[in-house]
This record gives sequence, C-alpha cells and structure tokens, in this order.
Amino acid sequence: MTLIFAHRGFAASFPENTMKSFTEAQKAGADGIELDVQMTKDGELVVIHDEKVDRTTDGKGYVREYTASDLRKLDARYKFQELHKKEQIPFLEEVLNWLKGNSMVCNIELKNGVFPYKGMEEKVISLIRRNRLENRIILSSFNHYSLVHAFRLSPEIEIAPLLTDGIYMPWIYAESIRAKGFHPHHRTLHDSIISLSLKHGIEVRPYTVNNEHAMERFIKLRTSAIITDDPAKGLAIRKACMQEN
Repeated sequence: MTLIFAHRGFAASFPENTMKSFTEAQKAGADGIELDVQMTKDGELVVIHDEKVDRTTDGKGYVREYTASDLRKLDARYKFQELHKKEQIPFLEEVLNWLKGNSMVCNIELKNGVFPYKGMEEKVISLIRRNRLENRIILSSFNHYSLVHAFRLSPEIEIAPLLTDGIYMPWIYAESIRAKGFHPHHRTLHDSIISLSLKHGIEVRPYTVNNEHAMERFIKLRTSAIITDDPAKGLAIRKACMQEN
C-alpha cells in the first residue's frame, strides 16, 4: 500500500512546517509527515524550509542570523491570517516529542545544501536517539555527502537522497550510499524506474505530488509513498483505488 506523507504537514490548508500543520495531518489520517530542518545562530535545530524567514513569517533575514529565542517570537502563519492563534516556528525537539504520542513516520530533510551547518547531522541524530524514534525516521537531503555522514554516524536510521533530475538506475545509486530508498521529483519518475527500484528492494517516495491524476498513477503503481501538500486528497484517492480492486 502506498503511504501518504504530508509535505511540511498539511501545507495545502495550514501554515507549512508548524505544529498546527502537523497535527492537522495526523487528524486527516496521514501515515507520515515531512519537515525541514535549519539551524539558528546559537545552534538550535528549528523546523523551517527556507534559509530566510521572509516567505513564511512576519520576520526578515536568515534563520542562521537569529537566536532560537528571537526566532520563536516570529509569527509563522504568513498567508493563513484567518487563523486566530499565532503559530511559532517549531523546534525539532518539540516535533519529535509530539511524535512519541502517535505512530507516524517522519521524514526529516536536512537543509544544509546552501549553508553547511556544522554539526547538524550529529545534533539531529542525538535528538532522534534521545526520543527513541530511530525506526520511524527517514533522513533525506539534496546534500548526499551529509546523508552518507549521517549513515556512518547512525546506520540504524534510514537515509534517502532527494533527486531533482532523473538519474540512470537510481536503485543502484541508492544501494551504493546504503540508502533504502530515494525521493525523486515526481515529474522525473517513469513507470519502469518505480517497478525496477521496488524489484531491487529500494523504496520510491516522489515529491511533491498534488495532482489527482499523478496521485492515482503512483498509487496504482504501488509506489512506496507519495509526499503531498494535501494528505486528505491523497488518502481519498488511495481509498478509491483500493475499492476498485
């Protein structure tokens, strides 16, 4: 069965990468969440996609130039001003602590391609181990050197490289870096790549799948998971596909 991962939480209807977005994804019935991690000036791991706070908060500037306490003062509701309650940028520790109360999988994307945050892998792994979530976490990144480093630090935590372009025989590449799967851009993903990867025991989880026809295609091809902004839509399409069978 194709799992439904909520991209930055239920980002289609709630402020991305906030606790509100994650809890609403859980309420919708998502199998997992995907989130992004950056590091503050004082070394705290925070959940936000962009290197800058400008797009998703009422603040300006780089995440790495804020202290954790100053970052928490920002309002992360951005385009969802109809929500009455201010939303903070979460700490990764806060999200992992919440995950202990449910059974969801969590895909943590290490956002260290633009700024190579020193010690990020060690800090993320330490938090995962402290919360005993090793078997429910997937570490992904466009920085594949970082993923290899993370695997060497903690071979018990799954890694999955993010791919923007199609590569030749991606299941072989995944195996070469000890990854159990890969996360390709959905437009690069041919049917044969899915079937051959799965045949070789490599999981395929395309991002960011929001189109209904694309969702249906991946579900019918038994893709390992889809990463979507709208988990409710994905779950409804999965249910319809299962009823057809």
